[in-house]
Amino acid sequence: MVHLEFQDLLPIMARKLGREGLINELCKGYRMLMDGEKGVITIDSLKKNSELMGLQEFSEEELKNMIREGDMDGDGALDQIEFCILMFRLSPDLLLMAQQLLHKADQQQNIVHLK
Repeated sequence: MVHLEFQDLLPIMARKLGREGLINELCKGYRMLMDGEKGVITIDSLKKNSELMGLQEFSEEELKNMIREGDMDGDGALDQIEFCILMFRLSPDLLLMAQQLLHKADQQQNIVHLK
């Protein structure tokens, strides 16, 4: 598998946009990359629309690897959920932030139960 290098902007977006704003931006990105007729991101739609997202430097093999990496149901394409999960998986800083928030929420819940 080819290792892809990119600048991880999701944590910055999450801090600036908030939870709903980040999800809205991910949905916009998904719609820009998806095949309008099929409603999913295919290798062909990714190749065709990737320039809009600044991905023109990736080879066809790297784009195929992106699809493979996120394709959880094995249909050779990414639906919106698979795309969002992939974006979070590729963002270690965002995953760390989410883990910290879950830990904090768990601690607060434990305090409430003790009262």
